Amino acid sequence: MGGGGWYYVPKTWTPTGGWWPAPKAWKTNTGLAFVVIGGVCGMIFKVSASKERRPIAPYKHIPSQRWCKYAKIDDPSLK
Repeated sequence: MGGGGWYYVPKTWTPTGGWWPAPKAWKTNTGLAFVVIGGVCGMIFKVSASKERRPIAPYKHIPSQRWCKYAKIDDPSLK
């Protein structure tokens, strides 16, 4: 009898938190994850923009030509 003490909870691990889905530092962890993902995406974007080449000039404007390193070299119509 009585309402306190021990109660049964299965030993389960889930990526969403399991039985207690509100960890203490969830805001910090979420913000840190967004910063890391944003940084990795930024680095991938920078490498991609520096290596992009177009041996055949496109027949219409492509948005990535604004930040592409070799756009003016590869497409004479941009000069």
